[in-house]
Amino acid sequence: MRREWLLVLLALGLAAVAGAVVYLSRPTTLTVAVGPRDGSEAVLLEAYSKALARNREDIRLNVLPLDDVEDSAVALQENRADLAVVRPDVKLPDNGLTLAVLHDESLIVATPQPSDIDSFTDLSKHRLGVLVRHKADLAFINHLLEFYDFEPATSSEAALDKTLAAGRVGIVPLKASEVKAALDEKRVDAVAVIAAPASKAAVSVVRAVGASSPDHKVTLVNVPDGKAIIQRFPELQPISIPAGTFGGRPSLPDEDVETLGISYRLMARGSVSRIAVASVTQHLFEWRPRLAAATPLANQIKAPDYETTVTATSARLPNHPGAVDYFEREQQTFIQRYEDWVYLVAFFGGTIGSGFAWLGQRLARKRRERVDGVLDRLLEILAEVRAATDAAALDAIGREMDGLVADVVRQTRERALDTRVLSALILAIDAVHAALEDARRSIGVTPPLFETTGAARTRTARLLSLSFPAAE
Repeated sequence: MRREWLLVLLALGLAAVAGAVVYLSRPTTLTVAVGPRDGSEAVLLEAYSKALARNREDIRLNVLPLDDVEDSAVALQENRADLAVVRPDVKLPDNGLTLAVLHDESLIVATPQPSDIDSFTDLSKHRLGVLVRHKADLAFINHLLEFYDFEPATSSEAALDKTLAAGRVGIVPLKASEVKAALDEKRVDAVAVIAAPASKAAVSVVRAVGASSPDHKVTLVNVPDGKAIIQRFPELQPISIPAGTFGGRPSLPDEDVETLGISYRLMARGSVSRIAVASVTQHLFEWRPRLAAATPLANQIKAPDYETTVTATSARLPNHPGAVDYFEREQQTFIQRYEDWVYLVAFFGGTIGSGFAWLGQRLARKRRERVDGVLDRLLEILAEVRAATDAAALDAIGREMDGLVADVVRQTRERALDTRVLSALILAIDAVHAALEDARRSIGVTPPLFETTGAARTRTARLLSLSFPAAE
């Protein structure tokens, strides 16, 4: 094998290593589905995607806007997206695992004072106005009515039946602008909204309820039995509204109110690399202050609740192992990520290297054997020349010599020969030529013109051999 081929193989090997490094270090692009397309969640993820690209991070997001949060959950379940914004009570993908809770929304039920409604269980025989912000909000309310064995009455039934029977609750859908009028006209006794307690929607509803009270006082209704309700409807979660959330003089509420709520979660398919998910989660939490400039929703991002690493992936709404790696500060280094590949490359690379070394030694041995064969044949020819008695035999030996010399020249061009071997070859060739010259003279044949300088060639070969240290 020529030296040039070895250099070519080395260059190809370096190119393969460089290609592998470039491939492994290129950014990972994930598609994230979000709905609705004009919602605050879409604004948040669009800003996050631009920040990742601007900072040249190892992860990139391709935002897929959809019409509704249910559509984004469907996209995740159908593997059309790697990540998605999901509201579990609307649709929970069976392949979705939580990275982060983008924000919570609470069931806020408010009634003007004085009122006999202090708890959700007191709604029997009353009319509840519901500010519908999502089509799933009514399903949320119906879950609670089902738990307490209440039978919902539609708004038309509630309007016709001024006095509802025990165990029936009138459900009256409302718009934000209709809340005060509905309370003043006694069309509803309390108003419910599913929203973040600090959001404009929640604050405006509470203020409208207070405006319909003679003393401008509001009672926030609590929802008891939260843990029991979650056992039946695990997509819900308990939420506590802190005292003073809606005002501090006087405090509204005057004490914490226990209720239920839902969450908007950033979820990923379970098959998405935990390394990529850990990177997404890390940057999302580290960049909350800068993302808040695009939307205040960034300030509400929080880690999902779990007690231990084991329970994190076996909770009611399981968390993605990559997100848990970030929360537990157990993100893998480059070596840890690819340690299996490093081990395999080291193992098989050593084996392949040994194979090449063996092959090189084998080829070198073949070359040495070939040169040794030429040397042995030259020594045999030297004896045959001394025993030759006619010109034809000498000519045949001369032609064979030409072939051996051509073979030696090819060997020398393919690979440099050891100086000792080269000196031995020169001496052997000159010795054979000198013997041929002497043999032709002895039988009365004139040597060819090119052989008349045999003595000079022999002396030159000896001088050359003596000039090499290897010939000493």
